[in-house]
Amino acid sequence: MPQETIVALSSGALPSGVAVIRISGPDCNLIGKTFLKDLPNKREAQLKSIIHPVTNEILDKGLVFWFPRPNSFTGDDCLEFHVHGGRAVVEAILQALCTINNVRLAEPGEFSRRAFENGKLDLTEIEGIADLVASETETQRKQALIQSGGKLRMLYEGWRTHLIHMRAMIEAELDFSEEEDVPEEISVEGFSQVKLLKDEIDIHLNDNRSGEIIRDGYKIVLMGKPNAGKSSLLNALAKRDVAIVTNEAGTTRDVLDVQLNVNGYSVIVSDTAGVRETDNIVEIEGVSRALLKGDEADLVIWLTEINDNENFPSFSDDYNNILHIISKDDSRETIGQISISTITDCGLETLLNKVKQILDTNVKFSESGLISRLRYREALLDASNLLTAVIENDNLEVELKAENLRLASDCIGRITGRIDVEDLLDVIFSEFCVGK
Repeated sequence: MPQETIVALSSGALPSGVAVIRISGPDCNLIGKTFLKDLPNKREAQLKSIIHPVTNEILDKGLVFWFPRPNSFTGDDCLEFHVHGGRAVVEAILQALCTINNVRLAEPGEFSRRAFENGKLDLTEIEGIADLVASETETQRKQALIQSGGKLRMLYEGWRTHLIHMRAMIEAELDFSEEEDVPEEISVEGFSQVKLLKDEIDIHLNDNRSGEIIRDGYKIVLMGKPNAGKSSLLNALAKRDVAIVTNEAGTTRDVLDVQLNVNGYSVIVSDTAGVRETDNIVEIEGVSRALLKGDEADLVIWLTEINDNENFPSFSDDYNNILHIISKDDSRETIGQISISTITDCGLETLLNKVKQILDTNVKFSESGLISRLRYREALLDASNLLTAVIENDNLEVELKAENLRLASDCIGRITGRIDVEDLLDVIFSEFCVGK
């Protein structure tokens, strides 16, 4: 079955000043001659009338780009129409394009999938493009740009190539041990490189989850007793009324999230139900969710009212990263601790500065690329463990050591898409918008 030509709006929501309609596939040449009378010069912008192939009416005038294969985003022939961004204009052009036999609307992520299948991009670059489109903060933009530019691909493919070379040296001795031109110590040289490579992988893994935090957001959870001022603090940080605030204890029953931009980092602040013993079924569920949210947090901010003599509960110290603050300190009576008042706004700047300090200490941006997804981390951990077995198990037969090296290289290959990733592709590309 011949490959179909796919079309879609590849720019933002309509209406807009300019809309980009992307076309990719074997029928681009036919579409160019049918809709434009002739194709523009390759990789040059030319103003063209876009003509309906049946009625011969002019649908719009716009800039047209022609990218012959393989020098295009997808690796196939590509056309782009840069037209006026009215809904009727775009709809008319897409409908007209789909009247051509073998031309259809693209599925989400289908242009990027073709780029992957044609070897134009690996999975880390494609996921970097998805992150770049979704980026909302400066740090997210920078990280996504580095990844989409191929930094992780070069790093991971370098490791994979190194593992394949080491395995080849080891297997050369196994397969050709009786040949005069194959030194007996060749596998010794191969194994000597394993620890160096494992150390590189472990250093890359020891990043305090910085890449994932930059991509997904730094999670801060507000916790404390009922009526401790958590919802008021959430509203103050968001600078709008997100949560209901009353004098009645136990108003918050579920988790409320607000996303903030703090020093270029995405920070997700969650308001939770007050933690206390209760017989109310709904409140019990709210407390349970609060405790679970605290377990998942990168930072727990525990609020205690200034007049609460009970201070901070002992179990709050179970959290790995916790910041205790005094709330409702309207008269600024507290000394030696961070205290806030959402009525006077006192202490809020101090609190934000402390959060920025914690972020700068725990989240480190890197120009060489960071692990941005859990699947990368899991694959690299598997590879590191396999290399550990090669290094530390002296009694392991050489054949099994070589097999561990093969499995480790496959683990890394799955990150970039070189090895056994068919089950991943649908999931990855389903996250893309139509037209990308």
